[in-house]
Amino acid sequence: MHLAQVGHDVRLWGRDEAFVADLSRRRANAVYLPDITFPASLTPTASLPDALAGVDLVVVAVPSHGLRQVLRQGRAHVSRTAVVVSATKGLEEGTLLRMSEVIASEWPLGRAIAALSGPSFAVELARQLPTAVVVASADVAAVEHVQEEFRSTALRLYGSRDLVGVEIGGALKNVIAIAAGVAEGLGLGHNAIAALITRGLAEISRLAVGLGAERDTLAGLAGLGDLVLTCTGQLSRNRHVGAELARGRSLADILASTKMVAEGVRTTSAALALAERTGLELPIATQMAAVLDGRKDPTAALLDLMGRRQRAEAETR
Repeated sequence: MHLAQVGHDVRLWGRDEAFVADLSRRRANAVYLPDITFPASLTPTASLPDALAGVDLVVVAVPSHGLRQVLRQGRAHVSRTAVVVSATKGLEEGTLLRMSEVIASEWPLGRAIAALSGPSFAVELARQLPTAVVVASADVAAVEHVQEEFRSTALRLYGSRDLVGVEIGGALKNVIAIAAGVAEGLGLGHNAIAALITRGLAEISRLAVGLGAERDTLAGLAGLGDLVLTCTGQLSRNRHVGAELARGRSLADILASTKMVAEGVRTTSAALALAERTGLELPIATQMAAVLDGRKDPTAALLDLMGRRQRAEAETR
């Protein structure tokens, strides 16, 4: 929506042909953005070859669990010189790869790959409300290109070379948001949610830095900014999952009742496996994994977090 609004010719691909046909007929997305009319320059299509043909900027916003399959379908059709912008936030189960790493493994040949992340609810940007995000890539020219092509009076983009920090921040904030939702659903108060956000940031930073990120990245939009929004915003899917778990609903029931993907559900176990590989501890993610797996009720998980051995606040590594 945003890219069409700023004047680009945009092809919006979807795998469900009936849904894409409905998008074309309505000129709106009745499920996700029902009140916003598509600009004339936005063309929905169910053909991945048509969507990718001759395109020099590809925005990948496929949920993490379906990303590799879609990339394989599009491999023969994407331009060798295209800049690929990942807007997917998560870790691949099994491989534990970040999304840019999955893209690089399926679309090789040295394409420039960038990650777009930060505090941004889709509906607000579609309504052209002010939004600021980060675009990160090892390719400085790609960062500058995305900044130039995506910017508007509604969207400001900050550049970064810290792809690891931006992607880990975007993935793990969803895990902490589930915990914040649990605290909200249990009625534990603002103190508890503030503590979860703060210690959650420390947890995210610990893993990111352990993987080679710059700690300052996690204090910016892709870390703290995105974390605050996802933990407190009413539109947060992951926060909603946590709140509903605290109210006694099963995870299966919660997920079945929404069409949107709560990436934190899948990211939690992957983050713990990644932390184990790097010898790091993620206490909040550990408790949320137990809740999501049905091994522990939400109240017990939060109490166990409060009962952990007290320590110095500053990280020692």
